[in-house]
Amino acid sequence: MHELQQYVAETADRLGLHATPATLLLDLQARVGALAEEVIRATERGRRPFRPTRDWEAQLGDVAFALITLADQTGVDTGQAVQVAADRMYRSAMAAQRQQPAAESWPFSG
Repeated sequence: MHELQQYVAETADRLGLHATPATLLLDLQARVGALAEEVIRATERGRRPFRPTRDWEAQLGDVAFALITLADQTGVDTGQAVQVAADRMYRSAMAAQRQQPAAESWPFSG
């Protein structure tokens, strides 16, 4: 991930895309909104199952670029942050599974 973050940072530098974190966050939100709009359009407002469209990969790439730019501008190592998040999610899922009663202990049957 370090190489990807460096590549994004160098691209943002060359294009003059750096801004304040607040502005970068607004840009990220707009890009996530465009991604959501693509899902709404592709599913005909939820009437059809979602299938990635031709534009999906490019729009998802735009979201990733905006997120990595925001991370870089705020001094976050995206590789480390993603590893920490994955570990936290894994531990949380494992803890939730341990708290779930076994199926045979439920008071009713299917």
